[in-house]
Amino acid sequence: MLVVVIGNVIGCALFGLFCIMGHRTGVNQMVLSRAAFGRRGAYLPATAQMLMTMGWLGVNTWVVLDLCLGIFKEMGYDHPRTGTKYAVGIVIMAVMSVLAWTKADVAWTHSTVHGRDKLTSITQLMTAIGVGWGITWLTWSSDYTRFIRPGTSERKVFWSTSLGIFIPTVWLAFVGASVASVATDADPATLVTAAFGAASIPVLFLIMHGPVATNILNLFSASLAALSLDIKAKRWMVSVVVSIVGTVMLIVFIESDNFAADFDKWLASVVVWISAWGGVMLVDYFILRRGKIDVRALYTDPRGSIYGDVNWAAVTAVLAGLVAGWAREYGLVSFMQGPIAKATNNVDLSWLTGLLVAGVGYYLLRPFFVKHGEPQPVITT
Repeated sequence: MLVVVIGNVIGCALFGLFCIMGHRTGVNQMVLSRAAFGRRGAYLPATAQMLMTMGWLGVNTWVVLDLCLGIFKEMGYDHPRTGTKYAVGIVIMAVMSVLAWTKADVAWTHSTVHGRDKLTSITQLMTAIGVGWGITWLTWSSDYTRFIRPGTSERKVFWSTSLGIFIPTVWLAFVGASVASVATDADPATLVTAAFGAASIPVLFLIMHGPVATNILNLFSASLAALSLDIKAKRWMVSVVVSIVGTVMLIVFIESDNFAADFDKWLASVVVWISAWGGVMLVDYFILRRGKIDVRALYTDPRGSIYGDVNWAAVTAVLAGLVAGWAREYGLVSFMQGPIAKATNNVDLSWLTGLLVAGVGYYLLRPFFVKHGEPQPVITT
């Protein structure tokens, strides 16, 4: 629980900083990448973002499917009407928390690892659902905070977005860890039904709502990423293609023998590239440009944009961050188990290594690649 709290304090704070970018500029995250990577150099992170949203569609849909099957198994009926969603949702979450800590025989002090192995477990957990969880939201952040009313204080933007992801994440992580500590099966539906019994029905419906709602955001951000790639297609067409690829990912997870392991593999791979990209973005926006972006220049022709066509300093730094992050990563996939991680008892510091190497590398390389002047202060109207 301490790892989850500390990790999410860091990860959610980073998320809050990226949300400020969108609020200041009114620009979505992948278009903002053009300031650091160049007008067409930003195609690299935009492509990764679009592919990632397709993967999340598969992940989230599998969770919904699995929970539906859990409900069918328990009660034999489906899709009951829920009434007032917010009121019912809050009540269910409160009841779920009480049951998790009273009905389930939570193992508060039990630990299967000690010494160096415990440190290894802590770092791997920190990467997966500690710092890593907040980091996985960075590429979406400005897609939504760009709609915040101009004049809203940046302090309010930072704290509302950071706490908005921190509080529910930590709360539900506590509940999940409590339930999992006495479970013998990693299947989400089995975990819930084993801990809550008859009360699992409303709990399952509540959990189902999250992935469905998140998939709406994935479709939206995927279409924004496509526009950032200068793809001339209607938004609904992009959404159809994204949905098809997401369905393919769903089939992959359905055919999997161990969803929990495959999900961990997916999350670990996402954290590494976002950390490297995030390191470049943080240094470019907050340190080098000090929050000053010429918004109009983000949309001009690559040959005439003050941000240039491809900023090789950013591209090189991200690639270096990816390699460094991989070297310190210990994922469940064999080829994602880096040599340094293996040599240090599988300690996983991929998120920190990728972020620092890419960020510092970009700071040092940029003067050799970027010759033009700095843009004018941000334009938000």
